[in-house]
Amino acid sequence: MQLMMYLGNDHIESVKLDPDRISKPGYLGTFKRNLKVKYKDLISEYGSSADFIVVGEVKKDYSEKINNVVRNSE
Repeated sequence: MQLMMYLGNDHIESVKLDPDRISKPGYLGTFKRNLKVKYKDLISEYGSSADFIVVGEVKKDYSEKINNVVRNSE
């Protein structure tokens, strides 16, 4: 599982999660806080709060293809 951070439609970063700890209070919050601190300047430039989503495993090959498409479109 992964926690994915977005600003608008832009994927900023994904963090791998331990599925057994998802239901533990504060587990996701720790990652969210760390990402918000790490990208504080980017969030303030964007002028909107970050969005987070938890997703199941994404095959590495599929993830790399998505990243290549995003990079090529920029």
